[in-house]
Amino acid sequence: MTDNASSTVSPSTSPAASRATSGPLTGRVAVITGASAGIGAATAHRFAAAGAAVALLGRRSGLLEDLAATLRKEYSAEVLALAVDVTDPGALTTAASTIRAALGRPDLVVANAGVMLGAPFEEADTAEWDQMIDVNLRGLLATGRTFVADLLDAAEAGRSADLVNLSSIAAEVIFADYPVYGATKAAVSQLTRNLRASLGPRGVRVRSIDPAFAVTELGDGMAHEATRAGLADMRTAITAITAEDVADAITYSVAVPARVNIAELTIAPTELG
Repeated sequence: MTDNASSTVSPSTSPAASRATSGPLTGRVAVITGASAGIGAATAHRFAAAGAAVALLGRRSGLLEDLAATLRKEYSAEVLALAVDVTDPGALTTAASTIRAALGRPDLVVANAGVMLGAPFEEADTAEWDQMIDVNLRGLLATGRTFVADLLDAAEAGRSADLVNLSSIAAEVIFADYPVYGATKAAVSQLTRNLRASLGPRGVRVRSIDPAFAVTELGDGMAHEATRAGLADMRTAITAITAEDVADAITYSVAVPARVNIAELTIAPTELG
């Protein structure tokens, strides 16, 4: 998996410094996990259109490569596609080294990878609990830890530096058949608040994004049929938001001046009030 522009970069010039100026994210190097579909893929489109170089991380290499090709064609973007499981810290470390060599040190990280698997507590397959804890929490922790030195370096140099953690409205609102999913997202939200307290004074903007009823493939893989059907009903009962709506909000939040941090952002259907 290669970056189509990396071979044009002089060894004496950093990749980021070699880019032309255009767009509010020009010169920035973004990493997006869970980038193969849904909010991750939509955010990759928005970042590339805004001028960022983008590293796409996810498990489905074919989808990542297709997305990378599209971004290069539509936006002339520098894009790197890497098949990475965020629950494997070693794989993340290797990916980070590849990203730094091809694109430069990241200053914008979107920890988007996640799974939503619902079921009544007494009926749930506990293997699904383990999967949600591994991806939604351990994977997000590993992502932040892998790139935090890059973000601190960018902040120290006086540039914008962003760590964006995807949480959910389920962190705050009770959904009876999603107790473990809600617990993982509540942990993400509280982790983000604590990281903001520790990294904010050092120049890194840390924020949580809390979508509500976004139409994505999230939840498609849950084993409990009645809960899966109920999710479809909830999404069709209102005018749901799209992955692109969430991506627009994320892009806005990282493009504001470095002095501003939009700390917590909930994106919800208007009908929810």
